[in-house]
Amino acid sequence: MKIKKKIIKNYLIQQLLALISVIYIKFVAITSSVIIKNVETPQFFWKNNKPFILAFWHSQLMMISYCWNSENKINILASGHSDGRFGAIVGKYFKLNNIPTSSNKKSISLKPVFTLLKNSQYIGITPDGPRGPNQKVSDGIIKISKASQVPIIPIGFASSKFRTLKSWDSFLITKPFSKCAFVWGKTITIPKNCTDDEIEEYKKILEAELNTCIKKAKIETNA
Repeated sequence: MKIKKKIIKNYLIQQLLALISVIYIKFVAITSSVIIKNVETPQFFWKNNKPFILAFWHSQLMMISYCWNSENKINILASGHSDGRFGAIVGKYFKLNNIPTSSNKKSISLKPVFTLLKNSQYIGITPDGPRGPNQKVSDGIIKISKASQVPIIPIGFASSKFRTLKSWDSFLITKPFSKCAFVWGKTITIPKNCTDDEIEEYKKILEAELNTCIKKAKIETNA
């Protein structure tokens, strides 16, 4: 197992695997149909050059760039682990840009996140990442929204043909020739003065909205 992990973390191997992944994702996109519902929600922000935080479950990362209809990229908050670096390699072929956060053993510096939001850029966060628990919202996204006073917009995805990996997040692999659907959710604004108890409530609200979006996307695809 240790040898396998070392091979996967190798720079050249990561580049090769990333290229294969990119080709596969593009093939899926070319052969599949993609429906996007409630797009008027993000369009208001795109047209008015207003930032927002895109929220989606970690398992739905594969096709996320195909929900995006803005010239500005999605700046993804990712881990510094090998899977985060792999995602950065794949993302550069799409509309995804990994945020270069600095870290030590105790904490992660989120200064780049707040700088991007201040400059009216868009942040993508998987609120259950990078290591779970699966589909449970952590404090981070709520506190970033509260501190920056930038709203969160959740999105859900589903496809008619897929498989799920045996990973902590049950990562969704969409198959070619699928019917795919994205459903944008309601904008969630976190008050500047909300308490710790209220943060817990907003976590539940976001979690429920994400799952509602996925349910609606599944209806669209008969998944």
